[in-house]
Amino acid sequence: MTTDPAWRPAVVDPGGTGAPATPDGLREYLRETDLAELLTRERAVVFRGFGITPDTYDRAADDLLPHRLAYVHGNSPRTKVGRNVYTSTEYPPAYEISMHNEMSYSHTWPARILFHCERAPDTGGATPLVDGVLWLESLDPEVRAAFAPGVRYTQNLHDGMGFGKSWQQTFETEDRAGAEAFLEGAAADWEWRPDGSLRVTQLRQATLKHPVTGAEVWFNQADQWHPAGLGEDAAMLADLLPEEELPQNVVFADGSPIPADYITHVQETGMRLAVDVDWRAGDLLLVDNVAVAHGRRAYTGPRRILVAMSD
Repeated sequence: MTTDPAWRPAVVDPGGTGAPATPDGLREYLRETDLAELLTRERAVVFRGFGITPDTYDRAADDLLPHRLAYVHGNSPRTKVGRNVYTSTEYPPAYEISMHNEMSYSHTWPARILFHCERAPDTGGATPLVDGVLWLESLDPEVRAAFAPGVRYTQNLHDGMGFGKSWQQTFETEDRAGAEAFLEGAAADWEWRPDGSLRVTQLRQATLKHPVTGAEVWFNQADQWHPAGLGEDAAMLADLLPEEELPQNVVFADGSPIPADYITHVQETGMRLAVDVDWRAGDLLLVDNVAVAHGRRAYTGPRRILVAMSD
């Protein structure tokens, strides 16, 4: 796959398909479309103008996602609002969220992500997307070489009171054995602390080859786990707590620290190359989670975006 700096997600609407401007019209279009081929070719697709509402979203999600996944081991603050449907994030609206591939820090990740705009914001709030090949190729060679062996993520998950998410929220269980079973399958290292918290360490890749196209993409969340990529509040917390006690942290695969300027370079490059999807109520956005990274622009007003994922 060649890099295309002018890439943008495809837009499918009733005017371009001849299908009725209704949820049934979308279903009619999908019956006649090789969705897997479409998504591999376009990398992200906006379905617009089909009148999707909270009442019809669930059926559309079934048509677009082969097997909906629970957000287990997710590190973003979210609320479950349906059958493996979540709020997209509850990070404060005044802040941007940098580019990332969903759960690229985990041992498995969703192949597809489906966003639904239930309510558009008053201003801002676009979902920026960046081609992972372009992001990787645009990074400084020194940074790419340093990350090549991979990265090591650490989470400190409290037992109900503390900074960040609890282990119960993270693994959607109150059962220690259930969390341990997940971590065993994830090839992660973990330990229970005397205060009931759980420390999890994972060695993961920094880049990944797309399972269909073979294209190599930037595929990690180091900038979202490193204090240098998380703004002033995280920097203040890093000053108060030892590195090993932060809610989350990341180092290179060999345990050496990642320079802050590397993190800034990665983050700024992804945001600079991103193209924005501006939301309209009823929109659906289907994303190939390996080929394309996503983020969020700051916004005002009661924006409500739902998200579901599948393998």
